[in-house]
Amino acid sequence: MCGLVVLGYGRLSADEPWVIYDAGAGPGQGKQIVLIAGDEEYRSEEGLPMLAKILARRHGFRATVLFSINPDDGTIDPNNQTNIPGLEQLAAADMMVIATRFRELPDHQMQYVDDFVESGKPILGLRTATHAFCYERNKQSRYAKYDFRSRDWPGGFGQQVLGDTWISHHGHHGQESTRGVIDPAHQDHPILRGVKDIWGATDVYTIKHLPADAQVLVHGQVLCGM
Repeated sequence: MCGLVVLGYGRLSADEPWVIYDAGAGPGQGKQIVLIAGDEEYRSEEGLPMLAKILARRHGFRATVLFSINPDDGTIDPNNQTNIPGLEQLAAADMMVIATRFRELPDHQMQYVDDFVESGKPILGLRTATHAFCYERNKQSRYAKYDFRSRDWPGGFGQQVLGDTWISHHGHHGQESTRGVIDPAHQDHPILRGVKDIWGATDVYTIKHLPADAQVLVHGQVLCGM
């Protein structure tokens, strides 16, 4: 039996447990973005489909969202750390957006992530992507270097690709929120076009290994209260 769920203008089926948003008009025409959800805390399985829909409808990208899937019943399960079907679609992607936390994927799935990283194509990491991977079950995997505590590839995916790994919460987790303070030196950066006030109900992550050539557009300021 094959079930079908309609998410806005997206398509999700039991046989292919990911959602695809076909491109509308816009500058992204002909380009594909793959967004990878998989965390137990920040609801990436809800947020990334919203982002994908915006990228497709307003900007013309073909956007595909992948999810952590329970292999027993085929449901989206953020607590399942070992299965994200559809990663082979990264082979044709022009950009990867990743919002995973402590995933330990089998080698045949991680191969596509590794190939994309090595391709040099753009990657956007969101929130827990600093600790996107954690290898506890198969520490001998050739992809165990992606672990956020890796010594062979210092700091793993987070530090090597995004600039830093998971260190700690800067502020009282769950009790303090964050204001984004735009750096005046980069206030005219294209990424900040139309951005003025930034606030989030989550705290800030501590950073210790910021690369010397990193361009910081927004600084996180911890606020008292939510």
